[in-house]
Amino acid sequence: MFDIGKTNLKLSLIDEDGTSLSEARCANHAVHAGIYPHFDVDTIWDWLLCKLKQLPEPHRVGSIITTTHGATVALLGDGELALPVLDYEFTGIAEIDAVYASLRDDFGCTFSPALAGGLNVGKQLYWQSRRFPDAFARTRAILPYPQYWAWRLSGVASGEITSWGCHTDLWDVTRGRLAPMVNRLGWQSLFPPLREADATLGTLLPHVAARTGLPANCRVVCGIHDSNASLVKHFYGAPSPLAPMNVISSGTWALVAGLGAPLSVLDPRRDMLANVDAWGRPIACARFMGGREFSVLNAGPAGDCSWGDIATLVARRTLALPSFAPLGGPWPERRGEIRGPQPSSPHESYALATLYTALVTDDCLTRLKSSGQIVIEGAFTANRHFAALLATLRPEQAVWVSEDRSGTTGGAYLLASQPATYDAARSRALPCSVLGLSDYATQWHTALGPGHP
Repeated sequence: MFDIGKTNLKLSLIDEDGTSLSEARCANHAVHAGIYPHFDVDTIWDWLLCKLKQLPEPHRVGSIITTTHGATVALLGDGELALPVLDYEFTGIAEIDAVYASLRDDFGCTFSPALAGGLNVGKQLYWQSRRFPDAFARTRAILPYPQYWAWRLSGVASGEITSWGCHTDLWDVTRGRLAPMVNRLGWQSLFPPLREADATLGTLLPHVAARTGLPANCRVVCGIHDSNASLVKHFYGAPSPLAPMNVISSGTWALVAGLGAPLSVLDPRRDMLANVDAWGRPIACARFMGGREFSVLNAGPAGDCSWGDIATLVARRTLALPSFAPLGGPWPERRGEIRGPQPSSPHESYALATLYTALVTDDCLTRLKSSGQIVIEGAFTANRHFAALLATLRPEQAVWVSEDRSGTTGGAYLLASQPATYDAARSRALPCSVLGLSDYATQWHTALGPGHP
């Protein structure tokens, strides 16, 4: 399983029963050079092939699937990229904001809010088509990022709905088809056929098999958007959840998915949107750049804190108020600030980052009118205080912590292997006993003024 996050790359070898046998990691970052900031796909490719070759018994690998962050596409020309793969944090795209705003379909069609930078893929494409018309004219296919890697492995070009339905402005969520804007701009012929996330596109290209030692008949699976991979195991074996529930997929971004929540609760001004799951169903979501903001606040950086550190900040009324990331979140208009006494140690910085992410997650759940159990997936599962704080802030809901630390791994495994049964192992989080936490949360919301739920 090849997982491309905004911050890290990971290659995992998983056996037939879902056990991880090996794992390789590497930092991922954009290249700030050339015609615009972009992802160094050739360096990523070389790293992938090297790590595939180093797998124990690579000749036994039966399939490979890729999951990646969203808001990223590859423009293919004749066998190679027509343009570099743009970094969605690039702010230069804003020069066409006013014109592009007049071209977008209504929120009720795409359920995609107007976002900063290149978080709307449609805006990326429009900017590229106007700034680099000759290169854009050489484009033969537009591929979502997971499917770009599937193409490099198999030579088969495809599209997939979880990436197209991820705040791109390109997908009509309720009708399950490309949005009208795609046709108005004449792009429809550039979108390759849709395949399901678990579809086998083909087998490895001969030169890939030769270089890595993987078998020539190794299947290349279509792939999926990473936050949606975290949802797969909650649907697996059933057409829909048995009861309303909420899944927090955490990494660079923290995405709160309200399974069963009506789309009517979504407020595009607050970075609320509909994602589309692997089966084409819209899912009401709220999000913020949780992992990025945690890193900013955890300036130490410490790897942990004590409950005493958290209690000290609560007693002192040290408040971290959003936002500490340049993109997304319920308060995109606010610049982050720390009010009250500053953290006095790296451990207190970690504690403040933990309090902050718990409070913003709680806010996202409230905006979704959340009910039912809450399951934490991904990076936040490694924080031993986060789940307990959330359980304290939301005493009417059961909070669970997934034992699949990556979140995406279990979902990708299910898509690629399709076992007869699957047990999504998780543990119940118990509330903490931090004195004054409720009053602290109230003060935090009051400090934000209008706009909080």
